[in-house]
Amino acid sequence: MTDYQPTSGGDDVHALSGAYAVDALEPDERARFEAHLRQCADCRDEVDSLREAAAVLGTDDVAPPAALRDRLLSDITNIRPLPPLPVAPVVQLDSRRRPGARIPLLVAAAAVLIAGVGGAIVRPWADETQPDLGPPTAEQVLAAADATSVEKRFPDGAEATVVVSRSLHGAVIQTENMRAAPTGKDYQLWLQTPAGVMEPAGLMPDLRDATVLLDGDPADAVGVGITVEPDGGSERPTSEPIAVFALDS
Repeated sequence: MTDYQPTSGGDDVHALSGAYAVDALEPDERARFEAHLRQCADCRDEVDSLREAAAVLGTDDVAPPAALRDRLLSDITNIRPLPPLPVAPVVQLDSRRRPGARIPLLVAAAAVLIAGVGGAIVRPWADETQPDLGPPTAEQVLAAADATSVEKRFPDGAEATVVVSRSLHGAVIQTENMRAAPTGKDYQLWLQTPAGVMEPAGLMPDLRDATVLLDGDPADAVGVGITVEPDGGSERPTSEPIAVFALDS
């Protein structure tokens, strides 16, 4: 969970979630808040809940008073958000029920009225997908509440563990005492689709102990494989896997 960190300008980036949910931020504010979203699960949950509330309350062709947008945005910046409450990692909080939520849903309902430019309501969630927050870090996958792991031990004593978080769309492999790939070869990682196709998921470094975030989204993967490939990797496996990790569905 992200720590409460005021911004250098004296305001708090958490307070921008209501305006972001209705696409009412200036470009520089939007960029700053999207960077913050990559690290703050609370704000991602809050934006989702505010968008749901705004979608229910929004009505087309409503013309708000001209001064309403500026007044509401000014009021939002004056609301000091509470820092996230510390909880155990296994506890899942619903930001829509959390006591002291940073921005009341009434603000989101009012913000629906000021999202339009030129009078008509604009509902960005109707036509836009969520912003691309990028892949998670290896540390985030390993600490995820829904993380599951599969271990393999090799005949030479090496060990490898694959950890997957479906909610974060990330997978990590950790190795111990892994022998280096043969000269001119690389260990290549693969994500196995439900149809049995192996999709490239990156190369492993020539390190005995390593933690590697796989390329690609494992949300629908049924397995992770390791093969020995020519230097630089291959588009499709050219050898039988030296290990296959069956993933829980």
